[in-house]
Amino acid sequence: MSTPNITVVLKPRGVQIKDTDQLRKILSANIKAGRKKLGISQEKLAEMANISVQMVNSIEGHRVWVSDKTLNALSDALGIEVFRLLTPVVEDKKLNHHPLPSHWLLKLRQDIKADINADVDMHFERLFNMNLHD
Repeated sequence: MSTPNITVVLKPRGVQIKDTDQLRKILSANIKAGRKKLGISQEKLAEMANISVQMVNSIEGHRVWVSDKTLNALSDALGIEVFRLLTPVVEDKKLNHHPLPSHWLLKLRQDIKADINADVDMHFERLFNMNLHD
């Protein structure tokens, strides 16, 4: 079964994607760049996205297309919005902004909640112990 050709025109950047092969190359480059930015191997990305190493290798080699489920899993693992995985990268050397990957932000949020809960518990325990001794 052949994949239909896709034509995408992004007018602000003047980029044209004429077929799925170009789109696969863009996806491949963005996944590889995201993985390298995190400093992780294909094996680690596969583990984080819950897909096989062979699949990561095939995607980065732009030999296969991905399902929406796999695309979402890779997006989550890399902390990159799905649309950015499919968008040609335009280098802007003026921008030096590096947002934290979503899984790091989630872990930070969980750690902060745990710290707050521990502090609240400690204060309640202290108050409870003070009332017992009065």
